[in-house]
Amino acid sequence: MLLKGAKLKISEIPEPTIMRLTVYARCLTDLVKQNVQVVSSEKLANEAGVNAAQVRKDLSYLGSFGRRGVGYETNHLLNKISICLGLTKERSIVIVGVGKLGSALLGYQGFLEKGFKMVAAFDTDKRRIGSSIGGIEVIDLERVDEIIKKKNVEIGIIAVPAEAAQKVADRLVVAGIKSILNFAPVVIKVPESILLRRVDLSSELEILSHYLNSSHKE
Repeated sequence: MLLKGAKLKISEIPEPTIMRLTVYARCLTDLVKQNVQVVSSEKLANEAGVNAAQVRKDLSYLGSFGRRGVGYETNHLLNKISICLGLTKERSIVIVGVGKLGSALLGYQGFLEKGFKMVAAFDTDKRRIGSSIGGIEVIDLERVDEIIKKKNVEIGIIAVPAEAAQKVADRLVVAGIKSILNFAPVVIKVPESILLRRVDLSSELEILSHYLNSSHKE
């Protein structure tokens, strides 16, 4: 049980709360751009699509800094969440696979806005190697170890066909990558020390289909 006034370590914050903190961060960023200096839990809840009690519970993991009846100082709250999410330092990323999905990810400007710097892209297709996508040079996958070590890359994105994903993951792990975001439609295995997240668009659509099907039966 958490004692009153105590604060959990970042690693102990529940994953659902971390997911909501990323949403709060986006909402707060927009509010800062609108020059909103103070935000209530009710306002933030409305912006994030949750209830105010949930917002207050989630933010309590970061400490006590809101003012009762007034709210949270917007910039300060955004900074606290950014520290929790590790967004106060720049992190280098590489992507493996520059097909349609990989090329789209290379052109996404939102990564840099959040402090994620795309430093290299890799592929095995000789027709793509040497080209530039979104200002990033496409490099032969054979050089992945060299580039990751040279640029001290922490995060690797996999955007290759399913049959190649495990081999790519193995290469990234050997090269020193600490975390992987997998867009390939397959489950890959990595050592327990490696952080792994999977983005499966097909699964998400299947979940939506399930709920649509359930609502039609009611």
